[in-house]
Amino acid sequence: MAEIQQQADSGKGGKKRAKKMSTKIDMTPMVDLAFLLLTFFMLTTTFSKPTVMEVAMPVKPKPGEEQPPIKASNALTLLLGENNKLYYYDGLLDGTTKPELKLSNYGADGIRKVLLQHKSNPQLVVLIKPDDKSAYKNMVDILDEMNITETKKYALVDISKPDQELIKTSGL
Repeated sequence: MAEIQQQADSGKGGKKRAKKMSTKIDMTPMVDLAFLLLTFFMLTTTFSKPTVMEVAMPVKPKPGEEQPPIKASNALTLLLGENNKLYYYDGLLDGTTKPELKLSNYGADGIRKVLLQHKSNPQLVVLIKPDDKSAYKNMVDILDEMNITETKKYALVDISKPDQELIKTSGL
């Protein structure tokens, strides 16, 4: 509470001066209110839970057991390049034929359209090949697109030298 203190008259004669008044403000209620508000907001807030995408990892094959090869007609290869560029081609790079490399983007009108066009093939396997100079954000974006388009079979694969040469010689 605020209170006013008055000084007593010193008893000397002469001119009467105006009495000096000093004010004292008690800060205790304001500090109490600040701590009550702080406690209230700390107890009523909820921390955001991190969102995590579940990725099902394949079962490790037994020794001596071979994986069946992927047919070129069932494959779509995505190449994540530097400077946020995304290239793709249908099929596999086998060295005998040079596939037609196409440029796309990470938006809904880019790679999502391509993935939805290939959705009619139930045996589709998407091979995601990030380059050493590609951004981590781009790989996360591609995994999000796989989740959005409900593409069930995809694999993260190291980019090969022929794929890197294909990007360099494409001129895109």
